Amino acid sequence: MRTAKILGPAALLLAGISSAVFVPALMAQEQPKPVYAPIQTTQHKVGSFQVQLRGDTQTLARLSPVAEPAFSFVPTAREPERAGDGYNHIGDLNLRVRAPGGEWRDFASAQARKPIRLLPKTGKVIAAADITASMGADAPFKVERRWVDEAGLLGLRFRITNSSGAPLEIGALGMPMVFDNIITDRNLDQAHAEASFVDPYIGRDAGYLQVTRLNGAGPALLVLPEKGSPLEAYAPLKNPREAKGSIFTDKSQRGQTSEGFYDWTVHSIGYADREWKDAGEQWNAPTGRTLAPGQTIEVGVRMTQTPSIRDIETTLIANKRPVAIGIPGYVVPADQTATLFVKAPSAIRKIEAWPAGAVEATPAGNQKGWAKLTVRGKQWGQARLTLTYADGQVQTVSYFVTKPLDQTMADLGRFSTTKQWFEGKGDPFGRSPAILTYDNETKKIVDSDPRVWVAGMSDEGGGGSWVAAMMKQLDNPDTTEVAKLERLVTETVVGDLQVASGPQEGAVKKSLFYYDPVKFPNLYPDPDKWKSWTSWKEKDANDLGRAYNYPHVAIGHWVLYRTARNHPGLVKTHDWRWYLTKAYVTTVAMMRDAPYYAEFGLMEGDIFVDVLKDLKREGMTAEATEMERLMKKRADHWRTLKFPFGSEMPWDSTGQPEVYAWMRYFGYQPQADVTKEVILGYDPTIPSWGYNGNARRYWDFLYGGKYSRIERQIHHYGSALNAVPLFDAYRANPKDIHLLRVAYGGMMGGITNIDQTGFSSAAFHAWPDMMKWDPISGDYGMGFYGHALTAATYLVNDPTFGWLGFGGDVTLGKDGVQVQPKDGARSRVFVAPAGAWITLDAGKIANVVYTPVNGAINVTLDAATPTTPTARLRIETTTAGAKALTPSTGTLERDAYTIQLGTAPTIVKLSAR
Repeated sequence: MRTAKILGPAALLLAGISSAVFVPALMAQEQPKPVYAPIQTTQHKVGSFQVQLRGDTQTLARLSPVAEPAFSFVPTAREPERAGDGYNHIGDLNLRVRAPGGEWRDFASAQARKPIRLLPKTGKVIAAADITASMGADAPFKVERRWVDEAGLLGLRFRITNSSGAPLEIGALGMPMVFDNIITDRNLDQAHAEASFVDPYIGRDAGYLQVTRLNGAGPALLVLPEKGSPLEAYAPLKNPREAKGSIFTDKSQRGQTSEGFYDWTVHSIGYADREWKDAGEQWNAPTGRTLAPGQTIEVGVRMTQTPSIRDIETTLIANKRPVAIGIPGYVVPADQTATLFVKAPSAIRKIEAWPAGAVEATPAGNQKGWAKLTVRGKQWGQARLTLTYADGQVQTVSYFVTKPLDQTMADLGRFSTTKQWFEGKGDPFGRSPAILTYDNETKKIVDSDPRVWVAGMSDEGGGGSWVAAMMKQLDNPDTTEVAKLERLVTETVVGDLQVASGPQEGAVKKSLFYYDPVKFPNLYPDPDKWKSWTSWKEKDANDLGRAYNYPHVAIGHWVLYRTARNHPGLVKTHDWRWYLTKAYVTTVAMMRDAPYYAEFGLMEGDIFVDVLKDLKREGMTAEATEMERLMKKRADHWRTLKFPFGSEMPWDSTGQPEVYAWMRYFGYQPQADVTKEVILGYDPTIPSWGYNGNARRYWDFLYGGKYSRIERQIHHYGSALNAVPLFDAYRANPKDIHLLRVAYGGMMGGITNIDQTGFSSAAFHAWPDMMKWDPISGDYGMGFYGHALTAATYLVNDPTFGWLGFGGDVTLGKDGVQVQPKDGARSRVFVAPAGAWITLDAGKIANVVYTPVNGAINVTLDAATPTTPTARLRIETTTAGAKALTPSTGTLERDAYTIQLGTAPTIVKLSAR
């Protein structure tokens, strides 16, 4: 659910903004801003950094590249307003300690500041202080902090000494990492120029933070661990009102314009005993340590710049950090083989898996200086691979093992069309038949929710489940499921959710479910929960002006069109033309009845590109001409913008895919390139199933989850949606494997949401006090749209790692390079060295053999089935200089080759013209 861009209060309320989230932002806009005293700082130059430390606290006030001094990675411009007690900065420290067996005691240097005692600067130290007084009263330890110039890198070190006469157990040790991720009071251009996002690799001694600018440009910042300072956990610094009684908090307002800050957490066993005791498995096993009386330890981090996001791993290697690269990523279907390439200063001495046997990693030699491990998934769910090096360093890599993807697709289709099927209940809102949101905790359909869209089949939180069921049919149609979905569209969508005829034909309502206690006095339990803006009345639910709802309905029509066209006998109520026409009418209605929100890129909005292409292929010239005219108006507007992907939100990660698609369609390549680079700024490749390809999102649990809070979401729908443009960009430039790695991480990340029964969760709660999938399906289907649209196998010849398969197993033989697709579609293969994009509208690819010496490609297709008697093959060359390919069989119809399938597999030879 997405609500409004930052406007005035009236516009915010009309558009549906949560007052709990936006009151601070509104107050800041309506009232004069307070005037704060300037902060005195000391200036330092450390390598390629311009550094400022506060004069009173000696915390970090500026961290700027020398080449770009107006930009700062930390919130320098907000330093005066964040100067008081309760605001964290880099240079602060959080500690939880106890006498062994005693009660934990918390100490935090930012909570109630006291004067620090300056210490002498010697050698490479640029500033030093004893900060014990600021840690809190009666601290049983002493803390000295030093800022150092470590051969041009900025180092931060804490020396902690047990000053008591007894052993001291450290249960939590965190260094606040405060970077400028604050978008509040910034417009889109300002945010992209000034703000940064942080993504963690929570990988113990190999862990790091990457701080990337919103515009995707370099330099980026890396925060690396000093010896003995593993990134064991990434603990959020909640707002005091969110964590009553805790001093490990930060007073900066968190909301849709600011995610908040986190601790680089070296030890976390004290959290596991208390705040995290009911959570799922952590990324790493929580640890602590005990200091003998008088014993001293030192922890810290160092910071370095990397020229660009694509250079992060090269920079890590240059800094002698262990680096792991998983191919195709860190989500491993049980029937596929993955590879982990490792480069470290020291040899691997031990490989362990948790749970024991969940993943199997076997040494497989070396590849141009990289150790190669073959990885296989053995047990469904999360798994942790631990590498111990000869020098004592420990690295963890987080994997997720899934079922074979054909089984996962079948599970999703079956669950959504049975457990989530809603019919014959005398529903007064016209939701029968329907697929509604599901609560996997109560094992019940959510047919009533104060956020009315969640139960109303529309918006993202209510439309997600039926969109997922529909997209499953694109490449994996099932007779029973298609029959139900055709009923859903023809009996419920058209006529109830969507206006069937008249001057507003094709327009889409915000929700079928609504709040009317007079008309339905027994339908709304717990009256106090129905008093906010989320409980739309009938008039609000019937509003047609929300463009975000239109792609969902267009998807329903388009998939049934494709199914009717390519799988004879499956679709029965109407012919293919009826459904394609409905998809077109939905598009026209959006531009007519929802023009304001249509100014923005829409999640799944690239569906309109496919609708337009199919109108052209079908010879529906008048419709295609009108639709192209309407879409070009949007594209021409975006072309005028520096960052052409605004949203109803102040910043968002879901409009970019549609904007990219139309920029490419209309040949506006510079804007497409800008969009692609911005996506890379918030969509990382990291050795973790959770963060790899995880396009940033932290507010949609409010609108599409059961547990509503501002929190980093793992594989919310943005992950798979943002994979769509990155895959396209990679096919145009196969030398840029970074694009493919991020895209594949996002596309496969969207499969981890589907459990062993087929239930699909909105997203994973990444905060360590939960570490669980949200129990309701919510808006997951938008992400599955991205997965289903892009599921494919990629055959790559990498200059370092050699022949690789993303989505399929690769075999080298005398006949060439063979790849066996095992992705969730088996209908798309990209042969990167040939620039050949081979796709099927119908049929399945069993095998592809590429012969490098002559560029020949042989494609083996599965035998015919009753609903797929013919294959529909498309061949596109995507790179400059790539040779056009022609199949050895088939009849060209509607831009694709129709190939009659037989009782045995069919081999199609593709050769250059």
